[in-house]
Amino acid sequence: MLNLSQKERMLLEDQKSHEQMCIENYTQFSQRAKCPELKQLFNEYVTKEQQHLDSINQILNGSVPNIQGGNQEQQSQPKTFAQSNTYDSEDALLCKDALMAEKYISGAYNTTIFECCDTNLRQVLNHIQKEEQEHGEGIFNYMKSKGIYNPQ
Repeated sequence: MLNLSQKERMLLEDQKSHEQMCIENYTQFSQRAKCPELKQLFNEYVTKEQQHLDSINQILNGSVPNIQGGNQEQQSQPKTFAQSNTYDSEDALLCKDALMAEKYISGAYNTTIFECCDTNLRQVLNHIQKEEQEHGEGIFNYMKSKGIYNPQ
């Protein structure tokens, strides 16, 4: 049984609300997106964010969830998208909003990880943070492929 400090519980409650927000936002974004590739990406993220929420709830209930693959990090391949120089302005706005949220949430996980005493809990949160960063990478790659964002 995991015994959380008051600070750990407070930070995890924040992460829980972030995950709930992500689920709601990605659900709405997938309904609003015009591009089928973007709709699919947002729908995939709804599923992943629900898994994150389930893990946070498990932790708040006193147990450390098993992450897929145990301690072995699964190497995910970056998503690729059809190249295009045209995009819907609403899709661009959704992407910018989602990317900004992923940046914030990844940073919040960083703080939470450093405040946790239990090594196994840190590993689970680190795994979630890595997936949040992968979401950001997927959105970034989509934006880059459509000409929404051009890093120089």
